[in-house]
Amino acid sequence: MSPDPGALGSVRSAAELNERIRSLWLRAGGYLSAHERAEYELLVVEWAEAIRGEVVEAA
Repeated sequence: MSPDPGALGSVRSAAELNERIRSLWLRAGGYLSAHERAEYELLVVEWAEAIRGEVVEAA
């Protein structure tokens, strides 16, 4: 039996992650340092997983 898709996804909601991404860009003034860029990339990956999980739940 395949694992539950929700069990593999993010604990944070897509909306929360989106807000964190927006906040990061605002704090950085639109120019990300190497550290901020790494954080941004992790947030985007987590956001995409959360979106997929929400779509699966809706289906």
